[in-house]
Amino acid sequence: MLEYILIAVAWPYANGPLHLGQIAGAYLPADIFARYHRMKGNHVLMVSGSDMHGTPITMRADRVGTTPEDVARRYHKGFLDAWGKLGISFDLFTSTHTENHTEVVHDLFRTLMDKGYIYKGSMPSAYCPRCDRYLPDRYVEGECPYCHASSARGDQCPDCSKTLNPDELINPRCTICGGTPEIRSSEHLFLELSKFSQQLEGWVKSQTHWKPNVSSLTMRYLKEGLRDRAITRDIRWGVPVPVEGFENKRIYVWFEAVTGYLSASKEWAKMNGDEEMWRPFWEGNAKPYYFIGKDNIPFHTLIWPAMLMGYGGLKLPHDVPANEFLTLENRPLSTSRKWAVWVPEYLERYDPDPLRYILSINMPETGDTDFSWREFVRRNNDELVATYGNLVNRAVKFTYRNFDGHVPPLGELDAADNAILAKARETMDSVDKALGNCHFREGIKAAFNLAQETNRYLDNKAPWKVIKQDRDSAAKTLGVALGVISCLERIMYPFLPFSSEKVHQLLGSPGRTQDSGWEFHFPLTGQALAEPEPLFTKLDEEVAAEETAKLGT
Repeated sequence: MLEYILIAVAWPYANGPLHLGQIAGAYLPADIFARYHRMKGNHVLMVSGSDMHGTPITMRADRVGTTPEDVARRYHKGFLDAWGKLGISFDLFTSTHTENHTEVVHDLFRTLMDKGYIYKGSMPSAYCPRCDRYLPDRYVEGECPYCHASSARGDQCPDCSKTLNPDELINPRCTICGGTPEIRSSEHLFLELSKFSQQLEGWVKSQTHWKPNVSSLTMRYLKEGLRDRAITRDIRWGVPVPVEGFENKRIYVWFEAVTGYLSASKEWAKMNGDEEMWRPFWEGNAKPYYFIGKDNIPFHTLIWPAMLMGYGGLKLPHDVPANEFLTLENRPLSTSRKWAVWVPEYLERYDPDPLRYILSINMPETGDTDFSWREFVRRNNDELVATYGNLVNRAVKFTYRNFDGHVPPLGELDAADNAILAKARETMDSVDKALGNCHFREGIKAAFNLAQETNRYLDNKAPWKVIKQDRDSAAKTLGVALGVISCLERIMYPFLPFSSEKVHQLLGSPGRTQDSGWEFHFPLTGQALAEPEPLFTKLDEEVAAEETAKLGT
């Protein structure tokens, strides 16, 4: 039975270019998962968009002397370009700055308010006398009262992931002028999150398939006690508050950004001419998956589920396969210190699949992992070029040259032939299971193990020698190898879509890989092969030193 799979991906702040940590954390795993389920024939809706209302956008605008909208639109355009070049296959990548988004946010807000889950109250807010303005939470930094990290923000500590309020920070400072803010009382609207504690705890405990890090962090929050959370802030940039007397405030970005998954789904339906198309992905037996980084776990396992519970009628998250962090050359990524590899700059110089490969096989699924340029070059040359690329190149090239450019007949198979074909079928099953459970590293490793086994099969069979005495035997060996390569094309496709499509063309297969289905198909005997060309490009060893030297500059 076909499934409806909603793939909801974290909304990046439109305040700067994308970096590798974001790709490894959320966007690449989401894309692998989406491509896999499309090949399986399931109904897939993958949505996200630019968070244009977050405080990081206003901070960037303040620094460069322009408007938040100008900043957000510029980087939103860059995101769209990066997705296309990197092969991140969104069904819709929109933004929070649309009329549709505002309408959906207001509907959710009013429904929760009508049901009594939102109330008016006062809260201490940071006010900077020097700047003569209330400060959004991210404009206040200081020492975390829990882990004592020095770089905690007024909304959350990036080190321990605790959600915070500005008045909780030790030695708070205004990020604009460096002065000490005053704490003043300000009227706001609050989501009564505490009302959902018991319901959330029962639901979270039933999610036995979640990653241990996701479950443990979520349960920690529940045991510590959920606190009601302000939905409004004293800012002028963002979604207006649909309540009289709150005209000078805006809906807090955490509330409207998570609502974006629903608003994007509805926008996608409208764009496709059927305003109800979104419902099967949010109702009934739908399976919603939320791909995020670990710093966003509580927003997706507690706050957003509470909002959905209060709203009613919509599916709660099926899984939140949050990844840990990617470090760079054994140091934390830091955009302020320019210690990052920016996606647009990478794509100007290198192909997308090598990056997708190293981030897949080194994905921070259960713990932080590291990206280094030396490892990037090594894996590209030793694994993509010398293992997978070499297998495809020598099998296709030798067949093309010696069998008039067509797939030769198989003939009667021997034990070695049957063994490698059985290995291919087993690998397809194991990759199927791994991807279905969001175990992406396991999946790509199994696929490359098959490529290595097939290289050994060819080495042992040596058709380039056998053909001189037994042409039919050589033909059989090459036919079997091409069959396994056809299998590799499919199981590699979610990870390496560009090279898989190239293999599909080299084998002379009709249509596209993504439309071929998750099945083991032999190239048809007599099928015309395309003229061989390399799958991957070998990189000079000096690339590693050159790229590493650019970091931090």
